[in-house]
Amino acid sequence: MATMHYLFLGVLSVAVLLLSGFGHRPVVEHNVPSSPYEQVAVHYGASELSSSVNFRERIVDIARHEMAVKEATGNNDGPRVEEYLAYTGFGKGHAWCAAFVSWCYGKAGLPAPRNAWSPALFPLARRYTKEQIQGGVIRRADLFAIYNQKLGRIDHVGIVQKMERNWILTVEGNVNNGVLSKRRSLATIYAFSNWLD
Repeated sequence: MATMHYLFLGVLSVAVLLLSGFGHRPVVEHNVPSSPYEQVAVHYGASELSSSVNFRERIVDIARHEMAVKEATGNNDGPRVEEYLAYTGFGKGHAWCAAFVSWCYGKAGLPAPRNAWSPALFPLARRYTKEQIQGGVIRRADLFAIYNQKLGRIDHVGIVQKMERNWILTVEGNVNNGVLSKRRSLATIYAFSNWLD
């Protein structure tokens, strides 16, 4: 009888420890940032990584909050533009659409993409197929690419806010010397990529 009693107490103790969250780590492990988009060291468990919905919303929210940003002199410069470029290892004077996208992903707590060269944000492994695009799989925070015939490559990238029928609503940097939202026809889009799933 005493053995059953100890066995019951042992099982009960293990159950209490498991139910109380024994072994779980906090999601955020340091001080609260001073601004809403300051980089935060975040550690995610399997359940957080399996769902990209929160990241998608956060990325688009971060990008939309940057829509007042303008270049200082129209030469790919200015404090915020230079911050985007610095995030990818470049200084003022360089094209910054891909740096802007990378910066937004970084502010959301994601390590990639992190590149100032727009073609690098569309590797085949991350691109949607034509069938997927026609099937309507494009989602918020996916990336879109514009192809330049003269250069023979992708030369512009931005973030998808919303897709409806034959157009997308975007947030993109380095357009008219700033960050803005545009409505673009699907016929003008060369590729879409997904860095979240």
